[in-house]
Amino acid sequence: MKVFLDFEASSLSDHSYPIEIAWVFQDGRSESHLIVPAPGWEDWDAAAQAIHGINRTMLAAEGERHDVVAGRMIEALTGHDLFASAPSWDGKWLSRLLRAAKLPRHLLRLRDTDEALRETATEILRSALPLPRLDVEVHAIIAAATADKPHQPAHRALADAVAERETWVRARQAARDLLVEIE
Repeated sequence: MKVFLDFEASSLSDHSYPIEIAWVFQDGRSESHLIVPAPGWEDWDAAAQAIHGINRTMLAAEGERHDVVAGRMIEALTGHDLFASAPSWDGKWLSRLLRAAKLPRHLLRLRDTDEALRETATEILRSALPLPRLDVEVHAIIAAATADKPHQPAHRALADAVAERETWVRARQAARDLLVEIE
């Protein structure tokens, strides 16, 4: 099953770490977790805090230990296709979280949400369209689905993961609608 996830982080520096993770399955089930920083995670950027609105006091009061969150991710997400809008950044924070929990950093792998859109539209339309037209239609579906995305992310992990799933839902529905037109 496809899962869309997003992290919020302490900053965008090389020493940043995850402070919030959320994921949404393609069927709409979701989870969100604030993450108490692991020992040695000291980096903090007030400008990043101003964007996501998560402060250190909130993490201490409402967060879960980093190793508990990592374990829950492994439990819930192993065997699923994981997608993120910024897989290089989110992958960095995923790796940092897993390593801090003493888990192999490649237990979970992220791919770009655009791949989920492309795969889904192609799968739906593959048998109904010849290859050159299939490529054109899939491209148009992805362009339309992503054009409807909010221009600015909410910068909270659950809201941003939900937005990624909604983009995928729009692309899937557009492909289904086109298939009905063709047939």
